[in-house]
Amino acid sequence: MKSASVLFVCTGNICRSPTAEGVFRAYAKKRGVLERLRVDSAGTLDYHAGEAPDPRAIQHASRRGYDLKPLRARRVVPRDFADFGWILAMDRDHLRVLEEIAPSDGDARIQLFLDHSARWPGLDVPDPYYGGVQGFETVLDMVEEASERLLDAVLAGAGEGSSADNR
Repeated sequence: MKSASVLFVCTGNICRSPTAEGVFRAYAKKRGVLERLRVDSAGTLDYHAGEAPDPRAIQHASRRGYDLKPLRARRVVPRDFADFGWILAMDRDHLRVLEEIAPSDGDARIQLFLDHSARWPGLDVPDPYYGGVQGFETVLDMVEEASERLLDAVLAGAGEGSSADNR
């Protein structure tokens, strides 16, 4: 079921990509399809490997009903390009890195996450790590808005359709 697998990627896998993973999981669970999907997140660098998401990301996500506490950071590995049908970069730098390290014979869809946004198409999800509280809220706003459309696309690609009766 490679086409129904999604990997979210940011730099250290402690802010943006685990937030996207947590929100996407919650949306898939709400639609009753989480058990049929593989959802994960990773970073382009490994300097936070094994760590939980940033406490601020956990706190802000929790306020909206998302649980990021069980997630642990890891680095993107070559096997990810075979295991995941969809690999979503949180910004253009991540997209460039992913395209550089992707195997030439891979068929994973490597895309910018906000290409699935109606409100922010083609933009980067800003890194909230060095910013204030509002940065984490902005990330959540962007991730929530794009996740619905991404889930529709993933389900359509898996042959499950995206009609309202699947929600």
